[in-house]
Amino acid sequence: MNFASIIRRCLPSLSWLRRLDRRQALGRRGERAAARHLKRRRLRIIARNYRCPAGEVDLICTDQETVVFVEVKTRTSDDAQDPQDAVSNTQRRRQFQAARFFLNEATASHRPARFDMVTVLWPKHGRADIEHFEDAYRPDRD
Repeated sequence: MNFASIIRRCLPSLSWLRRLDRRQALGRRGERAAARHLKRRRLRIIARNYRCPAGEVDLICTDQETVVFVEVKTRTSDDAQDPQDAVSNTQRRRQFQAARFFLNEATASHRPARFDMVTVLWPKHGRADIEHFEDAYRPDRD
């Protein structure tokens, strides 16, 4: 048995990997579109895909003196779930912890912070529909 025949036999069972790769590519594409949208709204991107022991933040921006932590949710028009409903309380808590970690690390804990959400809906044809929800959630509200 040669390598090519082994790959042919294994590939059908790896279809979940191809789906995951497509989802990751869609997410990256959505984050790029969200970043462009935020830049047009005069926000300055200071970090992308910030990771720390506490969690991850898709985009970190500044809006004048305010540090803005942005969660980006990207969907295709085929997806049933509303992107706004896709952020669980657990994800929000992790984002708050990651934000606290970032602010302490950047010695910016004195600066005001805000948590926004950007939803990106990619239709089959045409341009993406992007919505920016400022102050989408707060640690004290959730």
